[in-house]
Amino acid sequence: MSDQVTHFIGGVQVAEGATFATHDPVTGGVVRLVHEADRAVVDKAVAAARAAQPGWAALPVAERAGWMRRLADAIEARFEELVAAEIADTGKSITQTRTLDIPRGAANFRSFAEIAAQRPDEAFHLKDVLSYTVRRPLGVVAVIVPWNLPFLLATWKIGPALVAGNAIVVKPSEHTPGSMAVLADIAAEIGLPPGVLNVVHGLGGDSTGQFLVEHPGVDAVTFTGESRTGSTIMKGVADRVKPVSFELGGKNAGLVFADADLDVAVEGSVRSVFTNGGQVCLCTERLYVERPVFEEFVTRLAKRAGELRFGRPEDEDTTMMPMISAEHRDKVLSYYRLAESEGAEFRAGGGVPSFGDERDGGYYVEPTVLTGLPSDSRVNREEIFGPVCHVAPFDTEAEAVALANDSEYGLAATVWTSRLSRAHRVAQSLEAGLVWVNTWYLRDLRTPFGGVKLSGIGREGGTDSLDFYSEPTTITIKLEPEHE
Repeated sequence: MSDQVTHFIGGVQVAEGATFATHDPVTGGVVRLVHEADRAVVDKAVAAARAAQPGWAALPVAERAGWMRRLADAIEARFEELVAAEIADTGKSITQTRTLDIPRGAANFRSFAEIAAQRPDEAFHLKDVLSYTVRRPLGVVAVIVPWNLPFLLATWKIGPALVAGNAIVVKPSEHTPGSMAVLADIAAEIGLPPGVLNVVHGLGGDSTGQFLVEHPGVDAVTFTGESRTGSTIMKGVADRVKPVSFELGGKNAGLVFADADLDVAVEGSVRSVFTNGGQVCLCTERLYVERPVFEEFVTRLAKRAGELRFGRPEDEDTTMMPMISAEHRDKVLSYYRLAESEGAEFRAGGGVPSFGDERDGGYYVEPTVLTGLPSDSRVNREEIFGPVCHVAPFDTEAEAVALANDSEYGLAATVWTSRLSRAHRVAQSLEAGLVWVNTWYLRDLRTPFGGVKLSGIGREGGTDSLDFYSEPTTITIKLEPEHE
């Protein structure tokens, strides 16, 4: 890929706007220059989408689904190019990128193609009345995606939005433009109708993101990111009452009962706390462990945290990645200092690793395990979004559920237990959009995905995605009685 990233509008590359630099989280060095879309560029992108949308929506759903499959095929054909782009932007390991991020991108397109092509219409017959529903696309959808899983989360929204008949304008994070630039090139390569998929790059407030959200030609907004930004977007669309789908932050809880298989619970918690450097909205930042196994669990978790490997991204044994930016690294470190001032005990980590090479210019922090803080501490209330968790004991099931639910967030939770009845009972008592029992991040793409409270509005996944990206119209016909 070029070291300069341009917009993709109406099927062609558009090199307009001032440029800004993106940086390699591994070394801090400049990766590429990116054009920033001003209002005029956003106007062009929205106009291209509006011009293309009616013709795209007029295609049979089976034909749109066919385009999704072509995109999936082309992703797999350019797999290593996408892997390289994702690693350059995020610094994540090649193992994760090859096994999760890019494969899920192709799977997202294929999954929604199948769901849309097989979805039946609804009809209701009552005596001499026949009612049925048809679904129409929303029109032009703004797709705003974050930096932590840029390709996976973008395709998670692009696939259903397109197959439902919308045209879209995508704004990737300013930190991670690379994989969307490759996807735009793929769209042109396979001949996707111009204007159906547009990509603009830039910042958020008072820049590209705000211009796109508030644009009168945008009919709906889908966003994944932090809760504060979601609130800002909601205010920006309020006057026009645009539909929104938000998957926002999390301060996710994990409950470990004494009857759990401790080997499974420890290894599962290592994944749920430290995957992607803790930079996943689904990661566990609060762990509650039944008192009889509390000390053993903490000791084992801390030991495993210390064993995580800060290798280079291209090293298949690497298990820890840097933070996305210097700013985010400093935010995470500020919470480490806050934890110290609040009286936490650091059972692992708490600082910055030293390498003695160019990685010392990167954005690394140590995986950290904390204990000893009360539930009302800021460290236990605020989303940190880094490789850190706090572990606290509990004595009863009711206490565990109360502690888990004592949060303004409600995205995901984990439950570790060998008792089937407890698994069902506790899972149904947790105020979260997703609950995993004896596992984490195991996804069936047909199921609803989203959170409650500050963690979001609406659900995506399966038919829930198609429902958001379209509007139903109910048609009722009075059947005339037969006259002889």
